[in-house]
Amino acid sequence: MSGLAVVKGHPQMLTYINSLQNKESESISFYPSQVFEREMPAGKLYLGMLNGEPCGYVYRGALGVDVRCYQVCIQYDARLRSHGKALMDAVEADAERVGAYSITLRCGFELSANLFWQSLGYDCVQSQDGGLRRSRRINVWRKHFQPVLFPVAGLVPETGEVSKLAWRARNREMYGFTT
Repeated sequence: MSGLAVVKGHPQMLTYINSLQNKESESISFYPSQVFEREMPAGKLYLGMLNGEPCGYVYRGALGVDVRCYQVCIQYDARLRSHGKALMDAVEADAERVGAYSITLRCGFELSANLFWQSLGYDCVQSQDGGLRRSRRINVWRKHFQPVLFPVAGLVPETGEVSKLAWRARNREMYGFTT
């Protein structure tokens, strides 16, 4: 066990989430602080607390048939210590409590987090184009809690690096920059 406490409310929660989201802006999608302010009372934010200090968080969607995780982020110095697993265990327990069939999330193809999702028993069910800003592929990961009638067989997650050159070239063309 990691010694991590998972809480759904804390005085530092919103400040910490906004700060970590800004630090990890190249890895995770962006949500305005108003989104987190709205979602915290609904219990959709999970904060990992280690020795009384926040070290990561999960932002999930509604508890239903398929629960979506919109952001999962552990601060850099707390990674690879099972803190992410402890946070996801809390999300999975809530999902299973309401009878959810699965949890689904998206992860940039260049991130080492793809190995993390695989290690937790998530299956890569799809790879798709991401947004224009990063010009990257996105792996879609899913973990089923109920037997699957039509399983996705052996989809290998995409890997690679994001090309900043392609992004710059597209922006030069789009905005008429000449240099």
